[in-house]
Amino acid sequence: MVISKNKGSLVARTSVESEGKVAYSESSQAWSVLRLKKGLVSEFPQLKEKRSKFCYRLVYYRDLEELKKAVGGIDKNEGMPMLLWLMRD
Repeated sequence: MVISKNKGSLVARTSVESEGKVAYSESSQAWSVLRLKKGLVSEFPQLKEKRSKFCYRLVYYRDLEELKKAVGGIDKNEGMPMLLWLMRD
């Protein structure tokens, strides 16, 4: 999946580290709700715009070598890369 180049990248003012929860959405029957903490949202003021739409792109690499190769070409991608750990609570 390629995100269109005309989409604007969200940029935080500082480095951000946050922990949160992933919630199950009954209506869509999927683990589709990511709850963002207030501190994280304050770093990205665009997320407060209720009429705006945001998308994300998640890429899962099966091994460390693939991840290292992708990180090496990260400057070619558009958007703000983030690391996300999914853990059982």
